[in-house]
Amino acid sequence: MSRSAHPAGPRHADVLPEGHYQAPPTDLNALDEKVWSRTVSRDADGAVRVGGIEVTRLAEEFGTPAYLLDEADFRARCRAWRDAFGDEADVFYAGKAFLSRAVVKWLKEEGLNLDVCSGVELATALDAGMPADRIAFHGNNKTPAEIERAVEDGVGRIVLDSFQEIVRVAHTADRLGRRQRVQIRVTVGVEAHTHEFIATAHEDQKFGIALAEGQAAEAVRRVLGLDGLELVGIHSHIGSQIFDMAGFEVSARRVVQLLAAIRDEHGVELPEIDLGGGLGIAYTPDDDPREPHEIAKSLSEIVTRECAAAGLATPRISVEPGRAIVGPTAFTLYEVGTIKPLEGLRTYVSVDGGMSDNIRTALYDAEYTVALVSRRSDAPPMLVRVVGKHCESGDIVVKDAFLPADLAPGDLIAVPATGAYCRSMASNYNHALRPPVVSVADGAARVIVRRETEEDLLRLDVG
Repeated sequence: MSRSAHPAGPRHADVLPEGHYQAPPTDLNALDEKVWSRTVSRDADGAVRVGGIEVTRLAEEFGTPAYLLDEADFRARCRAWRDAFGDEADVFYAGKAFLSRAVVKWLKEEGLNLDVCSGVELATALDAGMPADRIAFHGNNKTPAEIERAVEDGVGRIVLDSFQEIVRVAHTADRLGRRQRVQIRVTVGVEAHTHEFIATAHEDQKFGIALAEGQAAEAVRRVLGLDGLELVGIHSHIGSQIFDMAGFEVSARRVVQLLAAIRDEHGVELPEIDLGGGLGIAYTPDDDPREPHEIAKSLSEIVTRECAAAGLATPRISVEPGRAIVGPTAFTLYEVGTIKPLEGLRTYVSVDGGMSDNIRTALYDAEYTVALVSRRSDAPPMLVRVVGKHCESGDIVVKDAFLPADLAPGDLIAVPATGAYCRSMASNYNHALRPPVVSVADGAARVIVRRETEEDLLRLDVG
């Protein structure tokens, strides 16, 4: 098919079927630096590069779909968070966003700590050389085996998530002859401005021990009464993809009030407060995330002010950026397959991946943008919906965006800001093979997580 052989969908400012007005960008070849990693650029001939390498070359070498991770950008973001908070605070990378042995090594070299949420995440961290005392272990239902490994390996903190877990960790520590450092995760009743399924600080959800009705205070009493546990702080996480600092201010105030109550009842001032993560990134040009130094300044001022009002020494602050570090550093590269115009609506552009490599649009109604990256085009814009190849009508990667009207099968398109949660939540739906993660830096590329093969899947099928 020639690049002009198929009829185009809507090409001008459109009223979308959902009723939202959307105007096309003035230049479809422009790459907004807010949503692309630092080394992404477009050559004069229109080809896009990352880490000094053309994406067409990367597609030839590694295939599509593929996650292309900008290592220099990842490291720079690690340093930005570390420098913003300084030596008087701790930055824990949230491994659930994306974890691999290469990432662990980068974190270690850039001076960040790591939090994990499962035994295998812990195994990955330890195998890649992260010191155990720089690891925090989260999770609402840690198994006895996971707890035993964490205590035995000497993880720096176990974040207690329930009354039952207090007993389990204490019993394990006693049996192993250890004294385990712990924090208590408290739900403080703050509902972050985010999607229902990723808001985590209101009471009606599975995480943490509620501050309401004295439950958190009772958890503190129990932990302080157990010889095998050393209570070092309170943990609070209010949600994900948050831009407004107001929720953190309310959360910090309530946590500090709990710290003051602990001092008054037990004569103990806990040395740490962990405010979690959840800071948002730019998935589209309309998003306006804060820089790490702004976040650090704001959180430090909030905690210092609240502690001064309560007559407490300011505890050591911890934060847990995951998405905010890895999210903007990667994009997913796809090859265009079928193009299907629907007159008066939009054009459906099918790619060789989909919800198996990015479930976030279907799961969270997430917004993304997209660009043609294999060439330049001066064709007018057409309104598109980028969809996958899976047998689900909800298999949508980008709900509504604009691409050139001369888009054709075989073109390469890319969806930015897919470094967080896309590979971590990838699946084998329809027996899809999960894509590789390719690290690109200084003109060199290497696979850090290889593409799955048919043999991988068939080997698991032992029937």
